[in-house]
Amino acid sequence: MRTPEDGGTGRAFEVTFDGRPVEALPGRTVAAVLWAAGVTSWRTTRDGGRPRGVFCGIGVCFDCLVTVNGRPNQRACLVPARPGDVIRTQEGTGHED
Repeated sequence: MRTPEDGGTGRAFEVTFDGRPVEALPGRTVAAVLWAAGVTSWRTTRDGGRPRGVFCGIGVCFDCLVTVNGRPNQRACLVPARPGDVIRTQEGTGHED
């Protein structure tokens, strides 16, 4: 368990990103959890498939879209990570088209 003395904010829990386990801390957004795990890109653009991650970090742009628990188009910088979340890289619109 992490403590305030070691920079933690509570008991760590696990989420998965593209099938691999990732440690998360309470109060962190999906974007913060992915950044802490060394992941900087989790979406590709509709045109050209270019990688994207966090750009503004405050929910104004839509560069950080990700699929969380089967729901596409979630802004990773705004969605709080929850124990057991299944997070996937979003390809294009996030819908099978």
